[in-house]
Amino acid sequence: MSTQLPAPEPIVNPDTEQFWAATKEGTLLVQRCGACGQAIWSPRALCPACHSDQLEMTEATGRGTVYSFTEVSKGMGDYAGIGSYVLAYVELDEGPRVMTNIVDADPGALQVGDAVEVVFSPAGESGALPRFRPAS
Repeated sequence: MSTQLPAPEPIVNPDTEQFWAATKEGTLLVQRCGACGQAIWSPRALCPACHSDQLEMTEATGRGTVYSFTEVSKGMGDYAGIGSYVLAYVELDEGPRVMTNIVDADPGALQVGDAVEVVFSPAGESGALPRFRPAS
């Protein structure tokens, strides 16, 4: 099984406050641009596609597919001494790709295209860190 990495305290600012508050309730939000319709990850002040500030948070399904992944067998720095863990890009059903940690998975059985679902790891008082596990 892959190891769950420590969850650092989120840095909350006006652009991310609503996102982090939702994670504490077990809800994943994705921004959507009102001008061009682009789904955006991670929360920010301007749309990266058209530079509009007409952004709104929308509730995501919390589901996606593994786009790419790697198993890290030996961590360095703050992750030294942690067992192997899986880093991945997950393509959310809404479109954006998220760099994340895959948990509760056998790295040897994980494949590109596998369905995954969000789980949240407490990360201090400010929010919870979204991670993904194989979909049930």
